[in-house]
Amino acid sequence: MDIVTAHTSQLPDAELAEVRELLTVAFEGDFSDEDFEHGLGGMHVLVREGGALVGHGSVVQRRVVHRGRALRTGYVEAVAVRADLRRRGIGGRVMAGLEEVIGRAYVLGALSASEEGAGLYAGRGWRAWPGRIGALGPGGPVRLPEEEGSTYLWTPPGGAVPDPAGELWFDWRDGDVL
Repeated sequence: MDIVTAHTSQLPDAELAEVRELLTVAFEGDFSDEDFEHGLGGMHVLVREGGALVGHGSVVQRRVVHRGRALRTGYVEAVAVRADLRRRGIGGRVMAGLEEVIGRAYVLGALSASEEGAGLYAGRGWRAWPGRIGALGPGGPVRLPEEEGSTYLWTPPGGAVPDPAGELWFDWRDGDVL
């Protein structure tokens, strides 16, 4: 397997199209253009086997306000493994690459996990946030109860350890708040 870590700006259009196709297939058509947009502008980990793209994930910067402090957060997006190759460690390789980026550039890692992906993240030391989640929307703060219980955090060595009694307020992105 070949593993490449690269910034969005380093990926040719054809490779981004290949990533988009993998995400569409892996999420069985339930991966919107806004979802794809959320995964751009940061670092990508691409796993290839025999030249074919079989795994992907990206990490982008977001600000998370916690107890009055804006935390520079590496937010994991667009993690996918080709369906016929799941449970072979490819997702773990993707996450290891993303965690390396987070550990070197951010004080906190965060992601929103599907039920299918939660085990991968928990097994790597990511923990479900027990508190309230919200977004700083265009009209002000908006609570996101549907994200509570599925938002996972990972603290790199020397990073910020949020107080679970506090709330997390994520910066707003298109598609997050209606």
